[in-house]
Amino acid sequence: MVLVNNPGDWAHLYAPLAHAIWNGWTFTDLVFPFFLFAAGMSMAVSLDRRLRAGEDRGKLLASTSRRALVIFLVGLVLNLFPAFDLSSVRIPGVLQRIALCILVAAPLAIWLRTRWIVIGIVVLAAIYTIPMLAIGALEPGLDFGAMVDRQVFGNHLWSQSRTWDPEGLVSTLPAVGSLLFGVVAGRWLLTAPATLATSGRMLAAGVVALGLGLALDAMLMPINKNLWTPSYCVFMTGWSLVAFSGFHASMDARSFGRRAFLPLAIYGMNALFIFAFSGFVARLLVMGDGKRALYAPIQALPVAPESASLLFAIAFDLAMFALAWLMWKRGWFVRA
Repeated sequence: MVLVNNPGDWAHLYAPLAHAIWNGWTFTDLVFPFFLFAAGMSMAVSLDRRLRAGEDRGKLLASTSRRALVIFLVGLVLNLFPAFDLSSVRIPGVLQRIALCILVAAPLAIWLRTRWIVIGIVVLAAIYTIPMLAIGALEPGLDFGAMVDRQVFGNHLWSQSRTWDPEGLVSTLPAVGSLLFGVVAGRWLLTAPATLATSGRMLAAGVVALGLGLALDAMLMPINKNLWTPSYCVFMTGWSLVAFSGFHASMDARSFGRRAFLPLAIYGMNALFIFAFSGFVARLLVMGDGKRALYAPIQALPVAPESASLLFAIAFDLAMFALAWLMWKRGWFVRA
């Protein structure tokens, strides 16, 4: 998302580096559900370690809730910056959704067995789906979720619409499902041997989820990131499993990929910090007209406008990676 959120020119983007306008999906639409899935896997591993160490479940929930609150507040401050206009600040957001997903998923992950977590995912999907199909229409600003968001947030919605928000309250319910699918996968990995057979089973599970997601797309609700429909949740869980199976095969079942994928691990160790910090930097550059000055020499290159825009995004991303590398080298890891 650091790459996607920082093109040289928003008017010139390669199609995979933009979200789908409504129904359907692009490469960019993989990122958010991948992160929630990974967060769920991390939650499963962390909770297992801490519970085995004898930590109290109530204290685990309290510490997890505090972390969610910090993430929510950072997202809100990011939305406030630089105008700090309380009258129209967007209250929902990416970090806010992550925080809410953690807040809802944590008690389920702390107290429930895996089978009940799966049932919880189905229940959340049903609570979302029934009013979404019964009230309004699955069009921008006309769906049930948009109606709820307008009542709850009023003028504090996404500035590009003000009538609906891609990180609204109702669509957060199936987003919680994306995180809980990661919890289920994380628990599976905790008990499964680190072998290619496990990688293969994960790949197979991913293919099944992809097929189920496509079936839900055809029979229930379309794949739609803005609405985070159940078909989108299941379909992207499929891609998450397929992608993770490749990393598992090369880094856990075998070790040949560990050095090759080290840059990704370095970035991931401070993922939320880098995401938030990159947002602040991007806003500062726009404020001081620094972005235009930095982009001008790239824009003057004899390449297509889309390529120039992408080159700026890559340069920005490399700058953020340099910071991530420095933090990794010095052992600085920011935890909410």
